[in-house]
Amino acid sequence: MAGAGFDGAGVVGERRLRRRVLDLAVRSPLLEDAAHVRLLLPRGWSRDASRTWPVLWLLHGLPHGPGGGGHTAWSDHTDIEELTEDAGVIVVMPDGGPCGNYTDWWNRGGGGVPKWETFHLSELRQILEAGYRAGPARAVAGNAMGGLGALAYAARHRGMFRAAASFSGPVHTLYRDPAGLDVADLVELGVAIGAPFLDWTDVWGDPDEQRVVWRQHNPYDLAGRLAGVRVHVSSGDGMPGPYDPGSPGDEGAAADVLEALACTVSREFAGKLGKLGIPVTTHFYRGTHTWPYWRRELRAALPALLAEIT
Repeated sequence: MAGAGFDGAGVVGERRLRRRVLDLAVRSPLLEDAAHVRLLLPRGWSRDASRTWPVLWLLHGLPHGPGGGGHTAWSDHTDIEELTEDAGVIVVMPDGGPCGNYTDWWNRGGGGVPKWETFHLSELRQILEAGYRAGPARAVAGNAMGGLGALAYAARHRGMFRAAASFSGPVHTLYRDPAGLDVADLVELGVAIGAPFLDWTDVWGDPDEQRVVWRQHNPYDLAGRLAGVRVHVSSGDGMPGPYDPGSPGDEGAAADVLEALACTVSREFAGKLGKLGIPVTTHFYRGTHTWPYWRRELRAALPALLAEIT
């Protein structure tokens, strides 16, 4: 099967759903189960082509949350197929697990599975380059937890991505709000729902006791490593907007606490980049933690992402 043999990882299944849509099943020793990946192939793509194509990675949120849906999320909820019809890029939409958090889990200092970051950026990247004509020019974007992954990946792997975008991502994992929801609560909740047999501190440890580990994976703390990357950050304020039922802007409506938190940490992250002199574009708007807004934000950000790699 194409693309097999990197550290024991390999493609164990392919399914061509539509002209441009190719779904892969990949088995890796870094994961407990096979992972699925959806590719959107560019016009003229061939496995035997003498050229390669730029790559846009799109990362999903927690599958059991409003930003989820796994490797099919972006094609299910947006018009990414139509938007990239003539873009000349390979779009990679990988499975991120039920609560993978786009990281190699700390597992009380012992490491081991799951290692989503290494799977994505080492094994899967090499498989795509060897067997599917993926080239070295890359951009990455994600919604919700995928937004955290996009910025963490770009910061932790300098030079791998030319552009990175977060749509409603919890991009300051150490932000604390004693009176309300904070990002550590999201990690705990995600593990409780997605892998209830595991301890949420297996991801990065306790945010106080293993603060160094958390900082090593926190886009806010890694902001300085994004110099030279085209960065975009957007989020709604949590209040009903034009894509929500009822009256947009109704000040009496209950706030969407997930989106309100994403907005707070996204503004702090953008402010940190500003203090460091690193350019960032932002869009903060009235709206909630739902796909209609991410569909709109992808449309708006896509031209800039593609401009960096094509």
